[in-house]
Amino acid sequence: MEFGSRRTNTTMPSKLRSSRLLLISLLLLLFYSTTLLRRPTPPNILSPPPCDLFSGRWVYTPETPKPLYDETCPFHRNAWNCLKNKRENMEVINSWRWVPDGCGLSRIDPTRFLGRMRNKNIGFVGDSLNENLVVSLLCILRVADPSAVKWKKKKAWRGAYFPKFNVTVAYHRSVLLAKYNREANEDGVKGAYRVDVDVPADEWINVTSFYHVLIFNSGHWWGYDKFPKETPLVFYRKGKPIHPPLDIIQGFEVVLQHMVSYIQRQVPAKTLKFWRLQSPRHFYGGDWNQNGSCLLDKPLAKDQLDLWFDPRNNGVNKEARRINQIIKSELQNTESEIKLLDLTHLSEYRADAHPAIWLGKQDAVAIWGQDCMHWCLPGVPDTWVDILAELILSNSKTE
Repeated sequence: MEFGSRRTNTTMPSKLRSSRLLLISLLLLLFYSTTLLRRPTPPNILSPPPCDLFSGRWVYTPETPKPLYDETCPFHRNAWNCLKNKRENMEVINSWRWVPDGCGLSRIDPTRFLGRMRNKNIGFVGDSLNENLVVSLLCILRVADPSAVKWKKKKAWRGAYFPKFNVTVAYHRSVLLAKYNREANEDGVKGAYRVDVDVPADEWINVTSFYHVLIFNSGHWWGYDKFPKETPLVFYRKGKPIHPPLDIIQGFEVVLQHMVSYIQRQVPAKTLKFWRLQSPRHFYGGDWNQNGSCLLDKPLAKDQLDLWFDPRNNGVNKEARRINQIIKSELQNTESEIKLLDLTHLSEYRADAHPAIWLGKQDAVAIWGQDCMHWCLPGVPDTWVDILAELILSNSKTE
């Protein structure tokens, strides 16, 4: 007896195949997703490039908050106290704000900064342009601690102690960084200056261990206007004259090599070290002793900078870029741990911000000429302070 044909069950195998395909697809998707996540992302996508605080532009911002200090700050140097000396356009000078490319720059918070630097000391070594920066910093920090007192220990030229935070900030004047002194001629008249290229100056050689942050500079004194041929620099190494004799720029290169080497060897590795590049001068129509002037009422335009400062144009303000290139090369060649504080470019624009003829003394201009090298306070050095504070805090470990 035929009971009829058997029905074939095709439903179950079809469902199994579909499930297997779905499972395989999910596994493949998971595999490729995991692989892609592990694959390195190009750096420009992974994170933005680091902010360059030294590159940017000045923006006129009349609503910019007023400076943190005024002419009553007890740490002022009179010739730079442009408010007290009634310098024209001070409100305009301080209405320009530095805007770095691709990022912002906050004004220093003195209380926060001193709080982070509690029980630490900051030292500056170099010429009067470092002093210009120090005075700005002292006046700004005093806002957070009005009980601050002047401090001139350890051969410091200028400084202050902030008791509320147990912080000392001081400047040690050493214009060449190396030891130098005036020598007498055979007739007893003082003549050449002896420079021991391998010996740090007494003003700072024994004090570096006291500081947790050190900012060095040198440059403005390495010129024939400071040491003319009648009273030249004569360079010594290991106590003996260097032969053949070095000219002043060659001497600077050799001194720089020895000072950087000394800092690397002798200053504790944990000390945060900066080298502040030379800031520009803005003499127009002649050098400081040739009736040069800087009575400008606004910053220079970008396309004017090379005309003023490129050494190839052989202008009176060419020294900064020339000296700075030597410094950059030395620090790069030695792979030094000293960080560059490159305040030159942003300062090149500010031909309008020097004391000029407002020096606080009746005959100062007649004797010394206009000051187109140092900076009004408050003024451009306050922006230097903002940048320096940012770099110190970002490179300091919180304890």
